[in-house]
Amino acid sequence: MVKKVSTVFLQVVVVLIGMAVLAFLIIMPTKEGRAENLDLFHIYADPLILYAYAASIAFFVALYKAFKLLGHIGRNQVFSIDSVQALKGIKYCAIILAVLIVLAGVYIRIFHHEDDDPAGFIALCIITTFACAVVATAAAIFEKILQNAVDMKSENDLTI
Repeated sequence: MVKKVSTVFLQVVVVLIGMAVLAFLIIMPTKEGRAENLDLFHIYADPLILYAYAASIAFFVALYKAFKLLGHIGRNQVFSIDSVQALKGIKYCAIILAVLIVLAGVYIRIFHHEDDDPAGFIALCIITTFACAVVATAAAIFEKILQNAVDMKSENDLTI
């Protein structure tokens, strides 16, 4: 019972994180300094904003995979191929997101307006890339451990 409640709680947290990031992605472009004299179409048609939306797909896929993994844990199916696949998907999404963030940082560093200081954006890129690397590393370690456990479980099922 406690495991079920805690996994449902974590699934709710994952959904709330997704909703908060989605709200940020929708509201933030209108609050940015370059957007004060633009209409909504030109705000959301900015190439960097469109790039951020495209890159966020990897983030939302990773959240979906985390939600699925928590569902497997709640149903007591941790040691399954589906759980390993969910961790593998989270790992790949984190790697893709890290690469896309680095590319955005390089783009801003090269093409920023000379009156603009990109140091804050570059710092955010470094921090978020590091966070993505930590998530990818943790997912890879858990994937390897879980794959070994699944292999041992299947060997034990065959010997019984």
